[in-house]
Amino acid sequence: MPKAFADHHSWYLATVNSALSKFRPNTTTTSFFCLSSKLIYSYISSVKDLPVKPDTTHSSQFLGLSSKSGAWPVADYGKDVIIGLVDTGVWPESESYSDDGMSEIPPRWKGECESGTQFNSSLCNKKLIGARFFNKGLIAQNPNLTISVNSTRDTDGHGTHTSSTAAGNYVPGASYFGYAPGTASGMAPKAHVAMYKALWEEGALSSDIIAAIEQAIIDGVDVLSLSFGLDGVALYEDPVAIATFSALEKGVFVSTSAGNEGPFFGTLHNGIPWVLTVAAATIDRDFEGTAHFGNGGSVTGSTLFPGNSSSTQFPIVFLDACGSLKKLKQVGKKIVVCQDRNDSLGVQVYNVNNANVSGGLFITNNTDLELFLQSSFPTIFLSPKEGEAIKDYINSNSQPTASLEFQKTLLGAKPAPVTTSYTSRGPSPSFPFTLKPDILAPGSLILAAWPQNNAVAVVNKKDLFSNFNLLSGTSMACPHAAGLAGLLKAAYPKWSPAAIRSAMMTTTDTLDNTLSPIKDIGDGYQPASPLAMGAGHVNPNKALDPGLIYDADIKDYINLLCALNYTNKQIQTITKSASNNCSTPSLDLNYPSFIAFFNANDSKPDVQTTQEFRRTVTYIGKGQSTYVASVTPLKGFEVGVVPNTLKFKKEGEKLSFVLSIKGPRRTKETVAFGYLTWAESGGKHVVRSPVVATNLSSDTVSQQS
Repeated sequence: MPKAFADHHSWYLATVNSALSKFRPNTTTTSFFCLSSKLIYSYISSVKDLPVKPDTTHSSQFLGLSSKSGAWPVADYGKDVIIGLVDTGVWPESESYSDDGMSEIPPRWKGECESGTQFNSSLCNKKLIGARFFNKGLIAQNPNLTISVNSTRDTDGHGTHTSSTAAGNYVPGASYFGYAPGTASGMAPKAHVAMYKALWEEGALSSDIIAAIEQAIIDGVDVLSLSFGLDGVALYEDPVAIATFSALEKGVFVSTSAGNEGPFFGTLHNGIPWVLTVAAATIDRDFEGTAHFGNGGSVTGSTLFPGNSSSTQFPIVFLDACGSLKKLKQVGKKIVVCQDRNDSLGVQVYNVNNANVSGGLFITNNTDLELFLQSSFPTIFLSPKEGEAIKDYINSNSQPTASLEFQKTLLGAKPAPVTTSYTSRGPSPSFPFTLKPDILAPGSLILAAWPQNNAVAVVNKKDLFSNFNLLSGTSMACPHAAGLAGLLKAAYPKWSPAAIRSAMMTTTDTLDNTLSPIKDIGDGYQPASPLAMGAGHVNPNKALDPGLIYDADIKDYINLLCALNYTNKQIQTITKSASNNCSTPSLDLNYPSFIAFFNANDSKPDVQTTQEFRRTVTYIGKGQSTYVASVTPLKGFEVGVVPNTLKFKKEGEKLSFVLSIKGPRRTKETVAFGYLTWAESGGKHVVRSPVVATNLSSDTVSQQS
């Protein structure tokens, strides 16, 4: 990391901002460099070739997955499902790709295991059944470019991490230098994995992304996980939107990452109405270290320092703001205590790291410490309460000392889940008329497989290596959702992608483990709005039995495209068909969420207006059943549902309703939200959808350009 930056994340963000104008992998800890070139595939000749950017494991237990009941045994752990990923490749030697206990490769599989640099076909097995790589667009843009490892082998780590999160096999004894110890596994541990490498250290281009997705569809994947996206492009210019429309036509479920540019509104990418867009949340796991005082007392705080603990008692000194590197260098072999003032934590960490002291204890009320935890020197971050205890000890002793202990893992931390500050928020600039993101999934400090030759940390100027790494980002949330979709696909092979998405969205949790509304770190721990967390936190066991589903087919999506005033050529770019029937255009997609824009910019902003949404739900229960609607109030709005009772006579029956939102043409509320709930009378099913009214812009990217 260049010395000009206070921490790895600051350096990464600066690099991303300068090198990646549009295409980004959605991880907060992996740097990735991208270029641009011309598209070489004729069927999307109207699309520019754009650069792209990439954005566990106690998380399965946190999600309620268990061998005793629920989604895992019902879906047989994803047996026979094929999960494809377009990413940076795979490290096939990882134990997460062992095929112990795996079923035979499904006969429908048409994929291959391509040989290349440091990768031959014998590395595939019944777990890793496919490996292909795509870089023709990248090479066309740079004819003299040398690809260092021209194969599906992962030289970055991102693809290994995401694929093992989705469908890695069981690996006992996994940890990150003693943190997060236990048995690692993916969400669908018996599912097969196919990797399509299109993200390279040398760059990532939309033409290669499209080629990879199209090949995955041809090969026969059931689920696609795409932890990357483009910012600020219209649907007809977005390679993810274009290629995944083909996936939709073939019944392939697609999970995508929302992006890591929160907490600001309108930063979301992959706001594509035919994919699942996944935001990132924390899980109930903290990583801790303890400072043991010379008098027998102690304080505990947060850390992920990968080095060893020491029983040696070092002198400890309080230096308040730690703002002077010159003074810090004069301290010598002591533990320095710093008080975070005016959000100066990044500068403090940088200074102490470069002062050659024995360790640093940082007192801070910063609740978003994730970016600082993986430090290269002994570090513990303390709450103000713990900070007062250590300052009292220092002030009351003439020769205060302390030793530092690391590698502690705490489960059951509260509150959890919490919406992360970095996860990108809606509305989607590319298509704001569908509420995005769709759901929350675990994305914070997720343990998953990692290439054995790729250093994960540096201590005392020495690289440290691990078979597992802890990463954060919507890149990590996306494969969680993909793996869970794989379980639903295994349980219900005939369900459409829209049905699977509906089941996942309408059964989410909106309360955390304290039974309070899920909070948003980026909004000062206020209740998270659907523009941050979508419908809520995914609950795979509830998703198995949703009661009702909001389904949609290809015609519905074409009607939506027609309503956007796209040209025939632009629509054809997405659908790859010259015969698109635009006789019934409609932005009102049969989606399990609602967003209404009250943002009129005229002389009558207070005039009342009503927006209506028509939806059709399909009953998937047995026998007869009645569902009754209720709506939580939206501040400043009247919300109605007609009819408010749906009586189903048999499985598969479809009934429709209209939801109306009445309010001023321009609301004073930036975001007002509530929930529409269909509750089964005398039954267990509760079908919930988020409802948002906002004065944020509803201009699409194409309208802005």
